[in-house]
Amino acid sequence: MVFTTRQDGVSDGPFESLNLGLMTGDDPANVRENRRLVCAELGADPDALSMNRQRHTADVHRALAGRRGEEGDGLWTDERGLPLLAIVADCLPIAIARVNGRTPALAVLHAGWRGLLEGIAAKGVAALGGGLVAAAIGPSIGPCCYEVRKDVSEPFRRAFGLGLLREGKLDLRSAAERALRAAGVARIDRFDLCTACNPDLFFSQRRTGKPRGVQGVLGVIG
Repeated sequence: MVFTTRQDGVSDGPFESLNLGLMTGDDPANVRENRRLVCAELGADPDALSMNRQRHTADVHRALAGRRGEEGDGLWTDERGLPLLAIVADCLPIAIARVNGRTPALAVLHAGWRGLLEGIAAKGVAALGGGLVAAAIGPSIGPCCYEVRKDVSEPFRRAFGLGLLREGKLDLRSAAERALRAAGVARIDRFDLCTACNPDLFFSQRRTGKPRGVQGVLGVIG
């Protein structure tokens, strides 16, 4: 499993350089090459890459090799060698793995505030079918930069408790961690780099708007 940055790809302009999104306005040939480069890091077949057409939902689907475009924001598999990709540009990239003695299984999630409120963390865990589960939360917009209105902050207070908001800014990572723990995840690793604060490393919708690229989380069972 890897969390990507915007570095070491072939795209240019506002998509420089490891943009993984075809719907951004980037040259499709560059995006395909960037995806090939990322898959190569894990020894995965880029033609088998499975992706959703992301819509800020809580829908988690079983991945099929090469399938792209089904609406949803999570994918899971227990098939070895099948690469899964979720893409983000401030939202949370989350990987969840079943790590006990049963058949290994893996899920990747694109989790924004809507998906978290709708329960995508719990649905990702449930898709793996139980057992000892670990998760990793990748780089996302941090509580330093994620200012929200009351129509977002109040539902988060009700769903996840106090301590997630300071001066009108929301801590999405801690909300996701609470949701994952409530779903029974035994171990959670966090990579608390802010996508909005690090323009050399990450694309950010809040920082630049569009056009811009996307990074993501890529997972495969070896």
